[in-house]
Amino acid sequence: MSATAFVATLAISAVLVATTRAEACSRILWNNNGYAVMSGRTMDWPESTDPILTVFPRGMERDGGKAGPDTVVADNPARWTSKYGSLVTTVYGIGTADGLNEKGLGIHMLYLTATDFGPRDAAKPGVHAGLWGQYVLDNAATVEEALKLLEAVQITPVSAHGHDATLHLAMEDASGDSAIIEYIDGKPVIHHGREYVVMTNDPTYDQQLAILKERDFSKPASDMPLPGNVNAVDRFARATYYLNLLPKPTNEREAAAGILAVARNVSVPFGAPYKGFGIYNTEYRTAMNLTDRRYYFELTNSPSVIWADLGAMNLDAGAPVRVFDPDNLNFTGNVTGDFVPAPAPF
Repeated sequence: MSATAFVATLAISAVLVATTRAEACSRILWNNNGYAVMSGRTMDWPESTDPILTVFPRGMERDGGKAGPDTVVADNPARWTSKYGSLVTTVYGIGTADGLNEKGLGIHMLYLTATDFGPRDAAKPGVHAGLWGQYVLDNAATVEEALKLLEAVQITPVSAHGHDATLHLAMEDASGDSAIIEYIDGKPVIHHGREYVVMTNDPTYDQQLAILKERDFSKPASDMPLPGNVNAVDRFARATYYLNLLPKPTNEREAAAGILAVARNVSVPFGAPYKGFGIYNTEYRTAMNLTDRRYYFELTNSPSVIWADLGAMNLDAGAPVRVFDPDNLNFTGNVTGDFVPAPAPF
């Protein structure tokens, strides 16, 4: 082994060790299938995040400094009225982990240990990390628009159930555009372009891309050695490999099945012996059709996939917030008509 290869091996090994201490989640974007822009994610966490599918109409009044009843941004919190309706999965009832809006913009919040939002700058309106994605869905129609809007606010830390929300954000829109935003050393680092289709966790995204370059997937074969562990580096490589091999769909059923197949492949199964390292079993998976505004959801302890059609929801200002609890074995398939009115969680 050359000295250069030895140093590269040591660097990758160090990254893998660091990665095993990070919580796990994965995001996949399929924006070149010729049928619909599809995205998906896994949510991996040490406990239930109390996921509730929630439909927000337009005209929602938001306070970016409130996490439930608690004020986490006291000085100059961002306040806004939502411009667009959205269908999201909430986390702990205080924020949005995943979802899409009526314009076909999708967001995914994933864990990143390296996140550092930096000291508070009260000159900018503050939005706590749990509402970062919801701020985007409420106000932007495209990734480009979202990036410009985020320049005017500061994302700030928040904690829930004893966990700090050290997050990074993935966004995509109905055109297939994509962006990944990470806060490193107090400053946003943005990767913007259609080519950024996979995201997991630590290390930082630029390091993930550098590690991926070390792998040659140009000649896929059934005997190709493929990283099979559940750490973020291996999941990043595996998701990239299988995403590039998906057959072109001819209908939405095939498109949703394709994105969920990759998400399942990078999920962490029950009983995987990694909890001591901070990698956790997959709680749920989602898939989005950004072209047609449909949202798929799959609890890992349920035998069924459910979905909802945002285009069939009443999103007029003044319409009620509507929710659906996915932890119900009586439901499967299309649950668009089964959402019920409820108080706004935030």
